[in-house]
Amino acid sequence: MFDVAPGAYDRLMGRYSKYLAPDFADFAGTTGTVLDVGCGPGALTAELVARLGAERVVAADPSEPFVAAARERFPGVSVHLAPAESLPFEDGAFDAALAQLVVHFMSDPVGGVREMVRVTRAGGVVAACVWDMGQAPLTPFWRAARELSPGVQGEGQRPGTREGQLEEIFRAAGVTGVSSTALTVRVEHDTFDDWWEPFTLGVGPVGAHYAQLDDDAREALRRRCNELLGDGPFSIPSRAWAARGSAG
Repeated sequence: MFDVAPGAYDRLMGRYSKYLAPDFADFAGTTGTVLDVGCGPGALTAELVARLGAERVVAADPSEPFVAAARERFPGVSVHLAPAESLPFEDGAFDAALAQLVVHFMSDPVGGVREMVRVTRAGGVVAACVWDMGQAPLTPFWRAARELSPGVQGEGQRPGTREGQLEEIFRAAGVTGVSSTALTVRVEHDTFDDWWEPFTLGVGPVGAHYAQLDDDAREALRRRCNELLGDGPFSIPSRAWAARGSAG
């Protein structure tokens, strides 16, 4: 789902995640050497570099195009091709491990967070955030898709997307002293097409859903989204669940 051009991801999700990153970093309270797990093209990486300097930031992602983009964008950051469930680092290598908009895409969320705990020093920070799929940048798309095809699942069943689920995953992975909050962002769109066009680029589950529709179904989906949002300008208020705690 994410073996796509980094620019396509930037246009779909990067336009939101770059606004989420500062609040998430504030919540995590990052200091020292930090690992960005599932860094993508680098929305959170950019924020961490600005705060800590490139020499204190390490990143990992399982997508080769995203790793290549992050290496090009942040030449001082060590970027590794690796999934969250198998991080290529020694035990206790970092002061903190962060995952922005990643846990719900892990093949094994508890195992992925457990790896974050493993590579974080005792007492260091482990933190993650995931969109609340009831109020996310993608919510209008999935609402329209379900109205047109009631069997469509969307992303609301993915782990961590409902209140309290991230805390449960963290505790199951051995994170201690877990706390949580809701982070909110609001992004303005001048026109409907500004919002809609990135959904057609094949990025993530929304891109996969769009790709498997025929032309008539795609146009019906576009029209319904337009009815829900209007022609613009409009804003998309979004919320992410966030959790943090300490490595044992």
